[in-house]
Amino acid sequence: MSAMEIGQALVSAVNQGRDQEWQFVEQYYDAAITSIEGQGTDEMPARIEGVDAVKGKHDWFYGNHEVHSTKAEGPYVGHRDDQFVVRFEIDATPKDGERMQMTEVGLYTVADGKIVQEEYLYLMG
Repeated sequence: MSAMEIGQALVSAVNQGRDQEWQFVEQYYDAAITSIEGQGTDEMPARIEGVDAVKGKHDWFYGNHEVHSTKAEGPYVGHRDDQFVVRFEIDATPKDGERMQMTEVGLYTVADGKIVQEEYLYLMG
């Protein structure tokens, strides 16, 4: 499966909701995936490795936020056939905070039909 096809499947899964996102991770993430966030905390480090750690990150996010909506757009592809980018919009309220709207992009690298790295970049400024 090409990076573009995997990207299309990711966008579809996110736009269908959390259950589809979970199934996407099961199907398309490499067991040894590296996930990199723009920022980390003691509770949730910026860099994690392994599909179980990624599942834990998803559980942590949904467990610590009331997610009102998520939207994905893309995939954006370029001259490399092993990468794609997806733009996300997330409307969520942290359990201990105020409602927020976030925009981020995820840069995904694919090898042998699986996502081997995801890196999230945030709109700052």
